[in-house]
Amino acid sequence: MATLQIAANGNSLTRPAAAAPVAPAVMSPLRMWAAVVGSTLGAFMAVLNIQIVNASLADIQGAIGAGTDDGGWISTSYLIAEIVVIPLSAWLARVFSVRNYLLVNAILFLIFSVACAFAANLQQMIILRAIQGFSGGVLIPMAFTIIITLLPKAKQPIGLALFALSATFAPAIGPTIGGYLTENWGWEHIFYVNLVPGALMVGLLWVSLDRAPMNLKLLAKGDWPGIVTMAIGLAALQTVLEEGNKEDWFGSDFIVRLSVIAAVSLTLFLIIELKTANPLLNLSLLVRRNFGFGIVANFLLGIALYGSVFVLPIYLTRIQGYNSEQIGMVLAWTGIPQLLLIPLVPRLMKRFDVRLLIVVGFALFAASNFMNVHMTGDYASDQLFWPNIVRAIGQALVFTPLSAIATAGIEQENAGSASALFNMMRNLGGAVGIASLQTFLSKREQFHSNILTNSVSVFEEATRDRIARLTGYFMSHGVSDQALASHKAVVAIALKIRKQANIMAFSDTFFLLGVALVVALLATLLLRKPGQLSGGGAH
Repeated sequence: MATLQIAANGNSLTRPAAAAPVAPAVMSPLRMWAAVVGSTLGAFMAVLNIQIVNASLADIQGAIGAGTDDGGWISTSYLIAEIVVIPLSAWLARVFSVRNYLLVNAILFLIFSVACAFAANLQQMIILRAIQGFSGGVLIPMAFTIIITLLPKAKQPIGLALFALSATFAPAIGPTIGGYLTENWGWEHIFYVNLVPGALMVGLLWVSLDRAPMNLKLLAKGDWPGIVTMAIGLAALQTVLEEGNKEDWFGSDFIVRLSVIAAVSLTLFLIIELKTANPLLNLSLLVRRNFGFGIVANFLLGIALYGSVFVLPIYLTRIQGYNSEQIGMVLAWTGIPQLLLIPLVPRLMKRFDVRLLIVVGFALFAASNFMNVHMTGDYASDQLFWPNIVRAIGQALVFTPLSAIATAGIEQENAGSASALFNMMRNLGGAVGIASLQTFLSKREQFHSNILTNSVSVFEEATRDRIARLTGYFMSHGVSDQALASHKAVVAIALKIRKQANIMAFSDTFFLLGVALVVALLATLLLRKPGQLSGGGAH
């Protein structure tokens, strides 16, 4: 069997070539860091392109003639392709070689980013976004894999801190960039913005990654039953989560059918992976204490991370009437502090128990959500400033230590599976979080609206007095018919009730996000302190 020499702590280890997702010989520190920076830059852009498009969705829908309901597929198609390709990346990197696989997908990502700006209709945009998501999705797990296989143990926290910029900073800063570009330059520029950093990414990967032969024979030995069932199951599940609230969940035959397909396919996938000799993903990693509980915490982090980025713009639009640029400026304060703090986290990891950093991070992230549970109609950018700062500090403290402790002790041959599972579960958590919060938000709005409406009765003197005063106001502002003025007064009260119900629903939603993060905190208390901060390269 062909072998591969991997440098680790100055010694060479002999491992099967097919087992290692990354294939370095002896690599200089400069080339090693060029590979890490190039790959993490790619991961940053791949995650950024989820939120940067969401911030400009209304403008894109209008430009290509898409309806409000159908326009959601502009984001959904990207997310489906991304979540399907993440588990495939480790295996495909062995088939085509890391260099070929990363470079081809990086270039395709840039090509189809530009192509999206020229989409003439919804159908074209959906197809182009799906291909962009499929190529961009490769960049996320491959960056994580490169970090935990190329870097020495002592340097891995630095690499994971760079990766944290893609996982937590990119979702926070995406709406800011998207809103600014859309308001000042046009929505097409949210796709053009990938070109400059993308060219840098391709250049760094080109000069740093070693050439290696492709191993196309692995295609014949691939876990095809697992690949097919996984792809069908994840695609169906992602569609259910994205479209469920809009389609009234199980009141829709479409959602019911997709749910059955997802449940059957993913069940078969789990059975296949546990029984096959050469599985696509090594699911036995989940029974390792730190990796298993790390996955749980990471899934809940995904719920809160993407859920908060989803909820806050809706609140600012619906309640405060903010445009894309104004929303971006509010959310910037969840991103800018992270840019300053994340580079300091590796130093903190040397001084403190990584579990303590994770607990403090989750506690702060949870506290930032609990700070928003008493919202009022005047709760806007100024009131959101400190919760966003606290959230930024919490996110910065969580991700790098959590990634390090979860992957500590992961062998080189299992790095690809670990990367795929860790990143897939965070993205899946985000999808579950957004879907759940959509439904929760609408249900709580109905709940509070019913209670408030029941308490506002025409038999109450205060209600009659309010209607009379509003009627007088409308008649003094151009409404001559008293009946019409009275009707407008009742409508105004109804709108006020609905607005207040919405505000209370948003408060409940932030409370739910805080609870999810408290559960994540409890999961981290079950983590063991590893002998070394991270593993992979020297195992």
